[in-house]
Amino acid sequence: MAGLPQLTAGICARLANSENEDSEELFNSQPTLQLLSFKKVPPTGGGNNVDRYRVIVSDGEHFLQSMLATQLNHLVEEDAISKGAVAVIEKFTCNIVQGKRLLIILALRVLVKTAEKIGSPGSLQGRPEGGASTPAAVTPGPSTSTNATPAPPPVAAAQPARQQTQANRNARAPAVYPIESLSPYQNNWTIKARAMNKSDIRTWVNQRGEGKLFSVTLMDESGEIRATAFNAAVDLFYDKIQEGKVYLVSKAKVNLAKKKFSNVNNEYELTFERNTEVEECLDVTDVPTVKFNFVQISALQDVAKDATCDIIGVVKEVGELSTITSKATSKVIPKRELTVVDRSGYSVRVTLWGKQAEQFEATDQPVIAFKGAKVGDFQGRSLSMMSSSSMHVNPDIPEAHALRGWFDAAGAEQTFQAHTSTFTGGGGITFDRAEVRNLNEVKTAEFGMSDKPEYFCAQATIMHIKNDNISYPACPTQGCGKKVVELGDSWRCEKCDKSYPKPQHRYMVSMAVSDYSGQAWLSGFNDVGQTIFGMSADELVDIRERDDTQYNQVIERAIGNTYNFACRAKQDSYNETTRVRYAINRIIPLNYREEAKYLANILTHSDWAR
Repeated sequence: MAGLPQLTAGICARLANSENEDSEELFNSQPTLQLLSFKKVPPTGGGNNVDRYRVIVSDGEHFLQSMLATQLNHLVEEDAISKGAVAVIEKFTCNIVQGKRLLIILALRVLVKTAEKIGSPGSLQGRPEGGASTPAAVTPGPSTSTNATPAPPPVAAAQPARQQTQANRNARAPAVYPIESLSPYQNNWTIKARAMNKSDIRTWVNQRGEGKLFSVTLMDESGEIRATAFNAAVDLFYDKIQEGKVYLVSKAKVNLAKKKFSNVNNEYELTFERNTEVEECLDVTDVPTVKFNFVQISALQDVAKDATCDIIGVVKEVGELSTITSKATSKVIPKRELTVVDRSGYSVRVTLWGKQAEQFEATDQPVIAFKGAKVGDFQGRSLSMMSSSSMHVNPDIPEAHALRGWFDAAGAEQTFQAHTSTFTGGGGITFDRAEVRNLNEVKTAEFGMSDKPEYFCAQATIMHIKNDNISYPACPTQGCGKKVVELGDSWRCEKCDKSYPKPQHRYMVSMAVSDYSGQAWLSGFNDVGQTIFGMSADELVDIRERDDTQYNQVIERAIGNTYNFACRAKQDSYNETTRVRYAINRIIPLNYREEAKYLANILTHSDWAR
């Protein structure tokens, strides 16, 4: 055994009976142990898909059951440690699970990757019911003995039969459990965590009555967990818990997490009850402000739809505050869209909702870190904030300082590639130059002739615009847009059940476009009209009513311009005649710099270039 690190003798016995000594000194020690075996434990349910590793540790005299914290999984999976490894356990705690003491390893430093078993470790004798067997005080020291040292005789001091926890081993102050170690099998625990992502108070009404709730994410260095308060607990804790502050939390109920309502990476969640204790902690040592796992904006295409991710970028554009009407509740919900860019050369649209959208006023192009944003694929990759997401403006982190310097020095003048220039089939379409089809190919391939709509991209020039029916009178209510009917001196919207003094006109454009291969008729709505005419439909209708000559000039100026189109092809029946209609999902003015780069790239990789 020469050359092997020395193990800390007697530490397994001390840990197994740690309620009988000063836990602060014990749990601040950094024992050297051998890791005899590893066993993967599959997820236990609750929507969590993270494996755990059970480890048998030895001090050369005894062995003890333990678990690796999930943040250490990579050591096993990357083969940094294996059977027989010797390591310094830099941070750990103990739990009682099904009457047995379980060591939770939170941090370790590998000394030897693999080695033969040191000594002849044996199992620790279980404690008899109604008492505890405690070894005599053992001075921690090295051991490379090949013979097991017998444990000293038990002390005949009976203790009440109870499940001791780390929280009551030290009478001077409650020892703190890591969030990683919480489970429904424990009753007495205290965590020290920072409050993050505190939601608004939400209410509900159903057949069983009505109620209210709010949720908050609690985070420490080992992980995070979602906590929810209902009804009376909302009154107790909503004002008391302030986002960003650190709290000591105990006596909350631990349940399996409902992943339908949470994206927090923990198989459990907490429920605050009347007897839950929440106390602000001024000692914020070892409690991180927030943990990010940033993804570059250019890499969002590789993130699955509906997954959550963290990004950091500079807000290049801030959209106007608008509203939508929820189909489920008919409530009007404020929204605002931000265009965020980073050093990867890409931009992404981030949607804020509710109070976050209303209160956002940043106009100085701040750096913002978004945590837990939901990935969407409508018109390309986009991000949407959820109740469990958080937004941190100008955070004091290295990534933010680097982005600020880059943007101020060069990024502000840079052209960015939007994710709306990537092609996706199915329910939505965006533009991709590599997927462009000529108009003749679209027709000969019979796009739109199947039962389901089909999608294609094209680059074409406007040749003719029907100017006799270019708009329709629409409801001016934000988010409605339905056609209104003139009744006397007012305009009536049947959907909103309201009358208005005047409508808001919206474009309904039909135009012929052509490329080198042929021609096709495309139809589009308000966004299309605003792009090709450069003004609102109300403005163009006003010009038509005042001056036909000027109106015709506006139409003529739009003809001859080339755009990138993302279109949908679908069969339509009219007067017993079936035809295919091509609707414009998105129209994008040409960016000649990007077009030139694309053509140059084709030339560079062509046979001619070789």
